[in-house]
Amino acid sequence: MSNNLSRADLPEGAAQTIERIYREWDRAWSEDDLDAMIALYAPDATLESPLVPHLLGGNVGVIKGREAIRELLEKAAPRKPGSRHFHRRGYFTDGSGLMWEYPRATPTGEQMDFMEVMDIRDGLIQWHRVYWGWRGVEVIKADAYYKDK
Repeated sequence: MSNNLSRADLPEGAAQTIERIYREWDRAWSEDDLDAMIALYAPDATLESPLVPHLLGGNVGVIKGREAIRELLEKAAPRKPGSRHFHRRGYFTDGSGLMWEYPRATPTGEQMDFMEVMDIRDGLIQWHRVYWGWRGVEVIKADAYYKDK
């Protein structure tokens, strides 16, 4: 991503598209609205996450296409904490990329640490990468990411 961009430097409509995807993705995930979430992805989108092999099996963390992404999200959604109040500080964009972090240390204690990175094309998520920090990886390894725990 380019350095020192402001919203005024973005191509026309890019700021609104990025904001819409950022807000709608968070809303859909928070409310378990998988149809709305899947609609944000391009039909041939790619998603990369350590949750892929953990929840779908295999040893590759990359899936492609809306149906594969839906399958992953259907398995991940029931494992989310019941109360989802993730701390974050906003997002970064250059008009085609979207990034935000969930830092481990927050004003109210610790949370799972990870970073979302998305490439946006034609108003849809084309590529989505999720990078997990050491605490998040420990949660995955312990299979401790459940709503009811």
